[in-house]
Amino acid sequence: MGMRKSSEEKLLDAVDDLVFSRGIETTPVDAILARAGVSAATLYRGYRSKEALVAASLERRHARWREAWGNAIAAATDDEGRLLAIFDAIDEFAARPDGARWCAFLGTAAEMSDPPAEIAEAVTRDTDYMRDTLRDLAARLPCPDPDHLAEQVLVVVTGELAMRLRDNPLRKSALGREIAGTLVTIACTPATD
Repeated sequence: MGMRKSSEEKLLDAVDDLVFSRGIETTPVDAILARAGVSAATLYRGYRSKEALVAASLERRHARWREAWGNAIAAATDDEGRLLAIFDAIDEFAARPDGARWCAFLGTAAEMSDPPAEIAEAVTRDTDYMRDTLRDLAARLPCPDPDHLAEQVLVVVTGELAMRLRDNPLRKSALGREIAGTLVTIACTPATD
């Protein structure tokens, strides 16, 4: 018998609230259970370990992120705007009640140099999705190396997300967007002899 959806949501919410602000290793299972208001038996009915619960929370966050980014891409009016829409999505996502003070995936990757398989897969899936989506969007622009442009934008995005730890977690991504826009301009400017 699996767990009820309401109990699962409470557990995932508790992971979002505690683990992605305190850290995986420093947040005991008991604190997650207390925040969720569920028993250990309920937790282990749905997840074989704390790490599996964290991976499930990352997967839920990834689905919510994809939706926010997809909406930002759809709202953009041109190909450059669609590529830079990731910054709009970051700002929108951070302002949500379920947003974190920074990127849960970066935090997890920074904390766990050798994560369990399910957590490593969740982090890799998020990174691959961002890289692939940026590459697809960059390929629509008149630049000779969209893969390189996508990687440059990904590095800017990662820096923008990391700065939320050093600065205001609700800071706007205007500077990151400006830097990425400059990279787009340079990448799409034909070389002159």
